[in-house]
Amino acid sequence: MSKTAIITGSSRGIGAAIALRLAEDGFNIALNDLNAGMFENNGIVYKCREFGVEAEIFCADVSVYDECESLVKAVKERFGTIDALINNAGITRDGLMARMPEEQYDSVIAVNQKSVFNMMKHTGNVMLRQKSGRIVNIASVAGLYGNPGQINYSASKAAVIGMTKTAAKELGSRGITCNAVAPGFIQTPMTDKLTDEQKSRMLEQVAMKRYGTVEEVAGVVSFLVSDSASYVTGQTIEISGGLSM
Repeated sequence: MSKTAIITGSSRGIGAAIALRLAEDGFNIALNDLNAGMFENNGIVYKCREFGVEAEIFCADVSVYDECESLVKAVKERFGTIDALINNAGITRDGLMARMPEEQYDSVIAVNQKSVFNMMKHTGNVMLRQKSGRIVNIASVAGLYGNPGQINYSASKAAVIGMTKTAAKELGSRGITCNAVAPGFIQTPMTDKLTDEQKSRMLEQVAMKRYGTVEEVAGVVSFLVSDSASYVTGQTIEISGGLSM
């Protein structure tokens, strides 16, 4: 039986790159985002199918517990198994702590952190019955080191790292691994909007003096969901070109 992977927030950027890489690896792909319109322009579902696997779009707001329950049920009914979960959905609403409204903080926590609990809870139940599974949570270097103007985002990603370690300990005895990756400065539509001065200032902190690519993040995720990573769990792998050195 073919394996199946759910990738949340997979209509573009890192999530879309992960979907394509796992399709290339032979996984059936359950794409997720808020609505089907978010997939219209990139044809990601068709690109996944070009690798000879099945791919479908499952719309849900993963910050909402009940919608995650319905999403997981639908994927299980469609594909039979859920072998990998990639928690990638995330937003930023940046601002200095002193000026940040409560709603701005709460919205980022809901999407970036609560969604990870929702999806691990419901997908974990499927994996526990299977006695197998791979979970990869997309964290961030902001969760490791903090970042001015991102107290909400940094808090959400630091929480994801802690949740990853806890889930690894709770699920490991049933053959389920749980790891996180922490991307640094990755070239995405968001970074394309930065000025040359902003880009230069950011790259001064990176040992390799360049942005990472979404494909490089996808490659690490590919390893973590593979049989080669069967004894790797509870880890956070930084993908930052040497940002912390």
